[in-house]
Amino acid sequence: MEQVAAPAATDDPDVASRAHHRRLPVLTQEAPHSSTQPSVEPALPAEASPARQPGGAASRVALGILISRIFGLIRERVFAHYFGNSDFADAFRQASRIPNLLNNLFGEGVLSASFVTVYAKLRSHGEDDEAEDVAHAVFGILTLVCSVVVFIGVVITPVLIDAIAPGFTGDKRELTIKLVRILFPGTGLLALSAWCLGILNSHRRFLLSYTAPVALNLAMIVALLSFGSYSTQSNLAIYLAWAFVLGSALQFLVQLPRVLELLPNFSPTLDFDLPAVKTVLRNFVPVFLSRGVVQISSYIDSVIATLLPSGAVAALGYGQVISVLPISLFSMAVSASELPTLSGAKGTETEVAGFLRARLSAGLRRIAFLVIPSAVAFLVLGDIVAGLFYQTGRFHRADSVYVWGVLAGSAVGLLASALGRLYSSAFYALHDPKTPLRFAVIRVVLTTVLGLIAALWLPHWLGLDEKWGVAGLTASAGVAGWVEYTLLNRTLGRRIGGVSIPIGFAAKLWSLAFGSAAAAYAVKRAVGTNHPLPLAVVALGLYGACYLGGSFGIGIPESHEIVGQVKRLLRR
Repeated sequence: MEQVAAPAATDDPDVASRAHHRRLPVLTQEAPHSSTQPSVEPALPAEASPARQPGGAASRVALGILISRIFGLIRERVFAHYFGNSDFADAFRQASRIPNLLNNLFGEGVLSASFVTVYAKLRSHGEDDEAEDVAHAVFGILTLVCSVVVFIGVVITPVLIDAIAPGFTGDKRELTIKLVRILFPGTGLLALSAWCLGILNSHRRFLLSYTAPVALNLAMIVALLSFGSYSTQSNLAIYLAWAFVLGSALQFLVQLPRVLELLPNFSPTLDFDLPAVKTVLRNFVPVFLSRGVVQISSYIDSVIATLLPSGAVAALGYGQVISVLPISLFSMAVSASELPTLSGAKGTETEVAGFLRARLSAGLRRIAFLVIPSAVAFLVLGDIVAGLFYQTGRFHRADSVYVWGVLAGSAVGLLASALGRLYSSAFYALHDPKTPLRFAVIRVVLTTVLGLIAALWLPHWLGLDEKWGVAGLTASAGVAGWVEYTLLNRTLGRRIGGVSIPIGFAAKLWSLAFGSAAAAYAVKRAVGTNHPLPLAVVALGLYGACYLGGSFGIGIPESHEIVGQVKRLLRR
């Protein structure tokens, strides 16, 4: 795998000199425990002090994401029970791609990078009135833009379907068109929900914003359970699409009261003239494009999958739901919680660079400790994982094995994608969204070229069934992810000094993960696969226990932190 360079370069005086002479933003750091307390001048002795307690906010984000993801997995299990890997599953998966794209473009990631950085900076300087004005203007502009996009999207849906699902014909294509038109309005509501998340995160109110998607998942679960037993699969897909719209509204509404408490004079405007709003919009464009090319990469995978045998699109979707979990729970939790803090760093240029290195170093270690065993589990035990989540009703053992191929491919670039999120947050905190954009473009080009080869031609060259091209899609995307990670790592190192995961630390984690997976695989061979749920409990439980116990035994600090948190919870 790509080496993760040791951070020794941090102490290089030449690096320190380069960081000192480079123009870094000098911002103020908000006190993390209060939204109203005035900013304080932090002491920044080298790189140790800012990172002493980096995990509290990340833990709250992770808890919120975990709760919402649990309900998301329940939704997916019920979906698999009623749809399996059928054409109707393919249609719903592909139909939801367009709304998901717009949500990702106008939603959380873009708003966090463009809006939260400006809003948090204003608040840290005590400019609360201007910060509130910016929040009002961003809400108004976002509402206007999303309304226009949703209207246009509904009108031109057939054209969009021809672009994203060229392999769909007949009734399958018509159903996909109908579903997209229903789903579009829910997308606008999710973008407004992401605005709420940006406000709450800036005030360090993480739990509510990340548990709000439970409302959306519950609405879809209720629809599946209410209509699944007696509806045709075609009608059930339509009911599920309407449930998505209702759930999107609920996700926005559950956050709104708390946001209105933080913005007591809430009054949406279309004020484009505020300097801070201009900064948000200026940042928005490159971040929008950066997120866009990443989403294009995902869309390219799904478009290619429509050219593969029936069930490939559904299998890709099932696999992506699982593979995104480590990114959401670990990488996104750390990145989202760190962004306001990184954006609020203050001091001299050298002190800011040291602050960023310390926060990033601690965050990278936490991400790697949790993502590496996830990647190994997908690679070695993917059928057990898929069986745990999906194997019921119309979803059979063969489907679990098929999804295992998707997960094994995802394992290739899982760590690179997870670490890349945090590096991108560092660039956003430095008010440089263009660098991640350039590297994202490189990634999408590589994904396209490698994906076409791996999905459409590689199975034939290897003498495999062409359906396994879907595994080639995720593996090729992983290779492109490592290229992007390497570019982000090296460029940021030149900017603030080297910050990476020590090679020895990473080697220990990979060795522990593969050793633990071997023990779990032996259990699978001994027990058999006839009963997926008990097998998953035993095998995955053993895997987790071996990894955590082994890392604790050899003194990995992150494992001691997790054990300490568990002990504190048990004492309460």
